[in-house]
Amino acid sequence: MAGRLVVDAFEREFQKTRQLCDRSIAQLSEEQLHIRLDAEANSVAMLMQHLAGNMRSRWTDFLTTDGEKPWRQRDAEFEPPARDHDALMASWQSGWQVLADTLATLTDDDLTRTVTIRGEGQSVLAALTRQLAHYAGHAYQIVLVAKHLKGDAWHVLSIPRGGSAAYTAATKAATGA
Repeated sequence: MAGRLVVDAFEREFQKTRQLCDRSIAQLSEEQLHIRLDAEANSVAMLMQHLAGNMRSRWTDFLTTDGEKPWRQRDAEFEPPARDHDALMASWQSGWQVLADTLATLTDDDLTRTVTIRGEGQSVLAALTRQLAHYAGHAYQIVLVAKHLKGDAWHVLSIPRGGSAAYTAATKAATGA
C-alpha cells in the first residue's frame, strides 16, 4: 500500500484554507456576502463562486481529464451571483467536497504522475501546489473583505494582537514542552 505522508500534508493545508474561509464567511450577513469594496473588486460571494467552480473543474476526474473542463464558465464566476444563499452555500460545499473526495484517493506514488490543466502537463505535486497557492490567495481575500466589513465586530481567526506570548505558553503547557 502506497503511503500518504505528502498527500496528507496537502489535505491538512487545504482544510486549514477552507477553515479560514468558513470562519470568515460565518461572520458575514447575507447582504455582506455580496458587497464589493469597489467596482472592480470581487465580493465574498463572487470569490466563493469562483473557488467552487475552479474546484469542481480541477478535481473532477483529476488524474484522467484536463482540469479546465469544457462545461466550466470561468468568466461567469466573477459576475455577481444570481442565486440565493442556500444555492451559494451548496455550490461552495460541492466544490470543497470534490476536492476532498479526490484527495482521499491519491497516494504519494501519484505525485509524479502527469495531469493536464489548460493543456499544460504537470506533475500531480505541481498541480497540488498550484491549487493550494491559488485557494490560499483567494482565502486571504475573503478574510480581508470580511474583516473590513465587520470592523470592530470582527472575531480574530488566529492569535489576537498582543497575545503571542500567552498563546505560546498555553500551547507549550498543553503539549508538555
